[in-house]
Order: sequence, then C-alpha cells, then structure tokens
Amino acid sequence: MNHYHRFSVAPMLNWTDRHCRYFYRLMSKQALLYTEMVTTGAILHGDMDMHLRFNAKESPIALQLGGSDPKDLQTAAKIAEDYGYTEINLNCGCPSDRVQKGRFGACLMTEPELVAECFDAMQSAVNIPVTIKNRIGIDHQDDYAFVHRFIDVVSQAGCKTFTVHARKAWLSGLSPKENREIPPLDYDRVYQLKHDFPELMLILNGGIQSPEQGLSVMNNLDGVMLGRAVYHSPFLMNEVDHLYFGDEASDQSPFDVLAALKPYVESELAAGVRVHHIGRHLLGLFNGYPKSRQWRRHLSENMFKDDADFTVFEDAVKKAFDRIL
Repeated sequence: MNHYHRFSVAPMLNWTDRHCRYFYRLMSKQALLYTEMVTTGAILHGDMDMHLRFNAKESPIALQLGGSDPKDLQTAAKIAEDYGYTEINLNCGCPSDRVQKGRFGACLMTEPELVAECFDAMQSAVNIPVTIKNRIGIDHQDDYAFVHRFIDVVSQAGCKTFTVHARKAWLSGLSPKENREIPPLDYDRVYQLKHDFPELMLILNGGIQSPEQGLSVMNNLDGVMLGRAVYHSPFLMNEVDHLYFGDEASDQSPFDVLAALKPYVESELAAGVRVHHIGRHLLGLFNGYPKSRQWRRHLSENMFKDDADFTVFEDAVKKAFDRIL
C-alpha cells in the first residue's frame, strides 16, 4: 500500500489547479495531491494538454476522472499514465447536476457493477494504481448495507483503495456546496467499513479542519483527506510531513514559502500566466497572523491589474507586516 495516502488534499473544482498544487508542494513533499475532476470528454475531445499538464515537482499527484464509459475511462487513464500521474481516481462522489446528466459522480453508487467494470478497464490499461472516491450513501439509499455492497462489488474487481466522504449525497434539492455541509457526518460508518474490509485501504474525507484533527479521527483507517480547510489556510500543509510521515518539523515561515515561490511565479508570468491565477490561492497564507486581512486586501485590490507581477506579493508583505521579503 502507498504511504502517501496517509494525508491527501481533496480534488476541488476551480481550486486545486496546477498553480495551487505547486504552492502546496513548497510545504509538503509527501502528501498526495489531486487534480480538479476532469471528465473523459474533456481529455478525449478537448484541450488535453491544458487539462493534464503539470510540473514534475507536484508529484505524487493523482488525476481524478469523471466518466462512466469503460472504454473512454480506459483510454483517458492510459493517457494520464503517459503524462506521469502517480494514480488515477474515479469520481463516485460528486453530487452536482452536471455530473448526474453525464451519468458519473455520486449517482454511480447505484451501479456498483458498472463501477467495477470501469475500474477493471482502467486498471488493465495502466501500471499505476486506480482508486475510487465515494460517499457513504445517496438520497434515501443511505443505510450501511448500501455502501457496504458498493465497496464489496468494486473491491472484488480488484480495487484496493477507497476515499470515503463520510456524508451521503442528496442528488436533488441540495447544491454541491450544501452537500458538503448539510448531510451529517458519520465517521462510524467509515470505521465499520474498515472493520468489514480490513484488507482494503480506506481514507476518511469530510469535515476535518486541521492535520492534528485528522490524526485524532484516523483511528484504524489508512489516511485522511482534507479539502477546504487546507485551501483557506494553506500553511497547514507545512506540518503535514512531520505529523504524518515522520519528517523533522519544518522551521520555515509563510514568508519563506512566499520567497520560495518567486522563481515559479516569474517563470509562469514569462509564459503568459496572469499573476492573479496564482495569487488567488495565496489569500489565506497568513491566516492566524495579525494583519492578515491587510495582506488579503492588498492582493485582492492589486493582483488583477494588467501590469501585476511578483512585486504585488512583496508590497503586500511590506504593507501588512512591515517586512521586506
């Protein structure tokens, strides 16, 4: 089993792009990072390179795929392996209208045999792991037997790793945002899955607010996945390698992280990237620091300007913290 699953950062649409992931890598070398969900159609019929390219320093990195056609998923998985991804993850947890219309995401939990077929098609085509991300239930199909059967059927096809969002998904009546907050958390159901399937790697996702809390709720599980908590306070990543992987505690500060990001920002700007595409991921870097609001305000007011460059960050540090980066 792969050790990097002990701590992972969730796939978050419009958030965990390649700039975000590179930024996280400056604080954790070992956590598993996920892409935003990418559909098979976007890969096979869209701008493949735009969706799949990443910096080698982002590894270990998993591509999360959305789809339900075994042949398309197989082709997309092989392409992703050729790009250098560490892992392929099939989305069986997203509740949005868009994914329901495309017959993928959480609605696939009602078709475990199809998911098993999709897994087999992908895994037979690649030498890297294929994994599943799912919920504990959907709509009124939310008893333990439902998720137990899903895991049982898909694992019999050979899947060994499941990341379980410990909330059910309402496929009608709730927005994706509400689906991340309103259905109650049920960690005990995930613990029961681990008891019933001790040979599988089970990762807990949902409601975890810090790496420290993640350790406290892992119990007998194999890892935890954090999402919004890390995005809004990214410097939490700085303690991950020490807490989860036994590395020495890091002594770098958010200022050190920002300084280390400078060559990347300058390289991306030279390639035509606008600074706000990177800067938006840094708004929460100084969360918990006095005057972090001034940092956020300066970025928000200046990073969208046509001539914005790395000096936007340097000026924000000077104005908010009276420091030279």
